[in-house]
Amino acid sequence: MGGQIILSHGSDSGPDATKVSVMAAFAESLGWRTQRPDYRQDDLQGHTASVDPRVARLVAAIDTQDGPPVLVGSSMGSFVSGLASLQRPVAGLFLLATPSEIPGYAQAFDLRAGVPTLLYHGWQDEVCPPEGVLSFAQRKRLPLTVVDDDHRLGASVDHIVGQFRLFLQQLAAA
Repeated sequence: MGGQIILSHGSDSGPDATKVSVMAAFAESLGWRTQRPDYRQDDLQGHTASVDPRVARLVAAIDTQDGPPVLVGSSMGSFVSGLASLQRPVAGLFLLATPSEIPGYAQAFDLRAGVPTLLYHGWQDEVCPPEGVLSFAQRKRLPLTVVDDDHRLGASVDHIVGQFRLFLQQLAAA
């Protein structure tokens, strides 16, 4: 197994956030190279105004890779990972607590068709209610894991890592 993974943190977070740190360490233990862009400066502009700078930062990170990377995102990191996949080829998308839209931002969440994708969400998500991602997953016929957890998915980290392992194994086997 191996390749490149770019992990994008959520708003009000950072590249050392719990979920992305645990997932990066896990992926590295399997031989993957990881990168975690720091979007905190972009986030100072507010949710709506941070989307385009975040997407630009992520696309620039993708452009430094030798081949299409796997994108992992949490919340706003999921949103921009999906949008970045519309601009550049990616090997896969593993997206947590994905907002179906950012209020005030012109484009709803979307991603490149045909990219191996797994959506992971909490039933009790108070920031990004699950109805939006449920509807998106149904329209696009994408796998979606929904657990009894909130937006931070703090009680689900071990399960997330297990799902991430399966996802990476499937990518490596393809």
